[in-house]
Amino acid sequence: MSEKRKLCFFRSLNRIFNLRFYILSLGFPQIYLGNRSLNRIFAVRMALTCRIVLVMTLLFVLRLKAQALVTDTMSVTNVTDTLVQDNGSSDEERRKKGMLAWLVNYLRNANKESDKPFDCSIVAGPFYDATSSLSLGGGISALYSWDRDDDLLKKSTLSVMAKLSIKGMVSIDVTGKNYMKHDRQRWNYRLEVIHSPMDFWGIGYENGLNDDNKGRYKQANVRFTPDYLFRLCKNLYLGPMMNLKYTYTYDLSTPSLIEEQHRSITSVGVGAAMSYDSRDVAMNAYRGQYLRIEHLQYPKGMNRHAFSSTDVTFSTYHGLWKNAVLAMEYHSLFNHGNRVPWTMLAQVAEDTNRMRGYYEGRYRDRNIIEAQVEIRQRLPKRFGLVAFVGAANVFSDFQDINLHHTLPNYGGGVRWEFKERVNLRLDVGMTKNRPGVVFNINEAF
Repeated sequence: MSEKRKLCFFRSLNRIFNLRFYILSLGFPQIYLGNRSLNRIFAVRMALTCRIVLVMTLLFVLRLKAQALVTDTMSVTNVTDTLVQDNGSSDEERRKKGMLAWLVNYLRNANKESDKPFDCSIVAGPFYDATSSLSLGGGISALYSWDRDDDLLKKSTLSVMAKLSIKGMVSIDVTGKNYMKHDRQRWNYRLEVIHSPMDFWGIGYENGLNDDNKGRYKQANVRFTPDYLFRLCKNLYLGPMMNLKYTYTYDLSTPSLIEEQHRSITSVGVGAAMSYDSRDVAMNAYRGQYLRIEHLQYPKGMNRHAFSSTDVTFSTYHGLWKNAVLAMEYHSLFNHGNRVPWTMLAQVAEDTNRMRGYYEGRYRDRNIIEAQVEIRQRLPKRFGLVAFVGAANVFSDFQDINLHHTLPNYGGGVRWEFKERVNLRLDVGMTKNRPGVVFNINEAF
């Protein structure tokens, strides 16, 4: 594309969205919004776009389900027709029995190993957590291999999920984990687009503890996190990574809670990640260890203020008695710098995998240390039970750590193996404030 055509293209985008685009030296298009009214326009249009993509995703999932129904019911048509003829059933009853037979057959065989080059599963149904409440979502989860002749190579994964909650949250999540030939390189990526109303208590443990501080805002988020790691030796990988995040907050009921910080924040971080991974299966390990250390620099010029972050995750898995696994995880996030944006602070329950039952971001500060231990027991008929206990502490500086501010977390849950080593999970977690429920896919860690 010529320079003239590029200029015309960006001018057209400018007219459509009323945005001004500035290109950073890195080549990443940073969205700069001139005033609050344009920010609001952007956020509203982003929410509308999320809803459109959500509807398109759900329609695509329904189409795949319909195609699968047509194909799979052919194998049970003769049996169904025989039953219908014997009972004198109508065409409507025949159709219902065909659909039921397909659903039963699909769920019965979903966890069987497949030799397909691209083993795709359809996921659709309700989800629940303390932050977004009840959600309806759908998407695709796929397993594939970059070298099908290598039986020892771990399967790569791709998931595309879209959700809409009764509270008005709309989210689109695209996640990929890739294991290249001979496992010499690994590359991962995650794209998140979220528009949601959120409750907000402010920054720091004391503010989060005080219910009188509770405010509310609406927020639009776009985040993209890629990395590409090279093998140094067995199970050990090192490589570059990035974190690109844009956040716009509006309708903030208590502006003083963000301590006069900006509502529109773009954060661009570059750095490196190191990973040690000896787990047998990443999504649901029975044995092995996992260590990941990330360090990102957010330099001035790409960001309003320079800062950096260090993220450490370590988990280990051990067999106990028959069909039982002991899983343990440690996680910490430390932010360095005098002006860390409030949107980049460490948060309790930033996802539904840690401190289950807590409201996301109720407790937030510059740093966090958290850990959890879980016992997983597999049962017959693809069911399972878990019991877990965890704790977290958020603090501004190391000299300010107060053990009395440690947040407790404990509870239990039920598992059902939807697909081989892929579980649907229902967890009930007890928190410092009130119990919370999480219904999701895949193990917490």
